[in-house]
Order: sequence, then C-alpha cells, then structure tokens
Amino acid sequence: MAAQHIFDFSLESDISDWNVVDDVVMGGRSDGPFQLSPEGHGEFRGTVSLENNGGFSSVRYSFAPMATEGNTHIRIRLKGDGKSYQFRIRHSTGISYSYNHSFDTAMVWEDIVLPLKEFYPTYRGRNLDLPNFEHEHIEEIAFLISNKKPEKFKLLIDFIRLE
Repeated sequence: MAAQHIFDFSLESDISDWNVVDDVVMGGRSDGPFQLSPEGHGEFRGTVSLENNGGFSSVRYSFAPMATEGNTHIRIRLKGDGKSYQFRIRHSTGISYSYNHSFDTAMVWEDIVLPLKEFYPTYRGRNLDLPNFEHEHIEEIAFLISNKKPEKFKLLIDFIRLE
C-alpha cells in the first residue's frame, strides 16, 4: 500500500486541530506551545517542569480514522534537540490509553521509523497488560516529552506518514 500522509507541514498548514496537553491539567507548570516555524515546520518547544508533581508536555492531533492495513510503520521526518520523546497513537479517541513508542533525537534532520507492532499500551505512564498495537486504523497521534527532569525542548516536524 502507498504511504498515507498523516500530516505534512508547510507554511500554509492549518494546525488548529493540534492541541497541547501539558501537566497543567494536573497542577504542573510545564509549557509546550505548538506553532509553525518560519520555515513551515511543526514546532513543539517549551519547558518541562517538575514543580507541583508535573513533568510532561504533549501535543495531539486527531483525524478521521486512517486504515493501517498493508502498512507496517510510521515514518517521521524531524529535527530534534538530542532528547528522548514518545510518539503515541490511538485507534480510537474514545479510549483512555494510548500505544507508545520512544525515540531519541539528534540535532540534524532525520527520518524516525517506528514499527506499528512495537507500540505498547500505556495509561498515565504505566504499562498495561494488553497486546501491542494490532488495530485496523488509527485516529490520533501525539508527541510527548517526559524525561523525569526539568528541561527545555525543541522538536521540528516536517511530515508524519503511515507506510
């Protein structure tokens, strides 16, 4: 099956459906706004704080269900800051848990390839006793940073594809 574009960023991209969820939802002080960079990339940057039991920042994007049949992985073209992140997927926005895959970044543009079968289920940072991802579609993606330390971060995203 041909690659399916989940999101391609450009100067004309409408990012109004991308939603930031920081630890402020539980009293924390992290801040990770999401915007378009001057070059037209998705830019997720900010500060993770451990104050008030915080420690994470994330940005989510929900979309119409996209079939996974014939696809084996997600490819993300990005430029990181040398830090570790999680990429999360959900097969339904109606469930409370997500399937996660961690990845490390370099300070250069690179393609991160994440096999679908390696995404494991978690809820609020705890692994669940469920099989790894094996669903027929996805309808939400997210980037999350939560390295158990206060830090500044910056992630530039060019595209996200299901391949």
